[in-house]
Amino acid sequence: MADRILVFYGSYRHDRAGIRLADYAVACLSSVGFDAELIDAREVDLPMLDRMYKEYENGQAPVAMEQLAAKIRSADGFVFVAGEYNWGMQPGLKNLADHFLEEWFWRPAGIISYSAGRLAGARASLAWHGTLSEMGMVVVSSTVSVGAIGQTLDADGRPVGEAGQALERSFARFAEDLGWWVEAGRCQRERRRPPF
Repeated sequence: MADRILVFYGSYRHDRAGIRLADYAVACLSSVGFDAELIDAREVDLPMLDRMYKEYENGQAPVAMEQLAAKIRSADGFVFVAGEYNWGMQPGLKNLADHFLEEWFWRPAGIISYSAGRLAGARASLAWHGTLSEMGMVVVSSTVSVGAIGQTLDADGRPVGEAGQALERSFARFAEDLGWWVEAGRCQRERRRPPF
């Protein structure tokens, strides 16, 4: 059975260039044998955080939250496609992530950052690294950073030019790294129950 990877994307903007990168990630992960699914925060449409999933009585959480909690619990790993807004995180993706906590525990996560500029979302990537670690995930050391997103992927999400070639090379390493940690985590969970 293929390892299940959820790819999270969080822009709510009308013209979302980053969705190309999220779709690219799902396609590439699927092509190397993962069961990858896109989780689009705008489509899930959770409310601004008031109560976390765990704060609802059993069966009382909103349907979208309940369904997403089940998907997160059953996943083997996660990828966060993180755009940078004003040196920080996209609020839509952060809001979605914050609705959950224990559901994330003991699985690896990878970060793919992007921006329209040359810094490729590096500041958002750094912020996400600490956040995901605090939320109980092991963040893999390989990252993918895409600057000038509009010049890296065309409107259909296909890599173009030198920037696209660089993306393909870095993504291959990223997928291998994520796969190693997914396998390591699964083996460890089978060998020994997580301590909490």
